[in-house]
Amino acid sequence: QEQLVESGGGSVQIGGSLRLSCVTSGYSLSANPIMAWFRQTPGKEREGVAAIWPGGGRTFYADQVKDRFTISHDNTKKPVYLQMNGLKPGDSSMYYCAAGLRPFGGYSRLEYLSPSAYSNWGQGTQVTVSS
Repeated sequence: QEQLVESGGGSVQIGGSLRLSCVTSGYSLSANPIMAWFRQTPGKEREGVAAIWPGGGRTFYADQVKDRFTISHDNTKKPVYLQMNGLKPGDSSMYYCAAGLRPFGGYSRLEYLSPSAYSNWGQGTQVTVSS
C-alpha cells in the first residue's frame, strides 16, 4: 500500500505562506491515481482543500482556498505540494495528504474533494495561523 508522509506545517502570521509536502512511496500513472489535501479541526468533518489528477493534468479547489492555494505534482517520484498563500486564521487545521484511484469516467469537482474518493491517508501536519 502506498505510504504518504506529510511535512511543512507550522505556525505563521496572517497573510503568510507555507508549503506542505507529501512524500509518496511511488505509484504508476497507469493506475490513474488522484492526490489531494484535506484539513480537519476537532469536532468538524474532514474538508477537501485541493485535489490533482496527474494523468489528466487537472486540479480542483475548494471555493474558500481558490486563488490562494496551489496543488502541484510533477511526476510520480516527486512530492505532492500544497502552496498556501494569504493564510487566514480559518485555515488553521490539521492537513492530511490522501491518495486514491480515478474511476473510469472520472469524478465531479465535489467528488474529487470528498474523503470517500481516497483510500490512503497520511498522518497529518498541523498548520496554525495567528495574528
